[in-house]
Amino acid sequence: MLSVAENIKSVRDSLFPGVSLVAVSKFHPAAIIREAYDAGQILFGESRVQELVKKEPLLPSEIKWHFIGHLQTNKVRQLVPSVALIQSIDSEKLLRMVDRESERIGRVTDVLLQLHVALETTKFGFTCDECEALVDSGVIDSLHNVRICGVMGMATNTDNDAEIHKEFREIRRVFDYLSSGAMAGKDYFRTVSMGMSEDYRIAMEEGSTMVRIGTSIFGEREY
Repeated sequence: MLSVAENIKSVRDSLFPGVSLVAVSKFHPAAIIREAYDAGQILFGESRVQELVKKEPLLPSEIKWHFIGHLQTNKVRQLVPSVALIQSIDSEKLLRMVDRESERIGRVTDVLLQLHVALETTKFGFTCDECEALVDSGVIDSLHNVRICGVMGMATNTDNDAEIHKEFREIRRVFDYLSSGAMAGKDYFRTVSMGMSEDYRIAMEEGSTMVRIGTSIFGEREY
């Protein structure tokens, strides 16, 4: 059985040039996350606010925490001080709430807009049309304490590679549409976060710039 450090090296060696690795540490204890940090990993992904804010003070301050789960508006105030990137902005209401809480504590919070392209109705996110309409409307220009850095999405959990390719290609299409339109010239708008342990190679082929890997690094989750 390989160590966490060996798993990280294996995953990193498989990444395309320029693709960032977020180690999905949800449900894993601080000691295991520390092993990954000691192996050079800085970006970690959590999906529960209480878990993230509990782990943060136990681990090195250099760690950059990404929130990747569904974020309830009543948890925004608790999360904003601790997070480097919220990947899962799935509504205008949530975006405005993050902006308001960020302004309250005097910071700018980096976020990604989450797209729903998968066949499962249980997944969250804007439709592609909704996302494009939100950005094209100019509403984000009135929000001064959030910085939209790109898009995030998940593919359907399926063995049909053609379907996965299609869904990731659609996420990348939305990113390209926005980066050549309303987000043109904004050099911070450069992240396409898609791909997990089982499908990140397909995601990279379709233009992912950031992958979120948990099981291939840490093994099965500890619930």
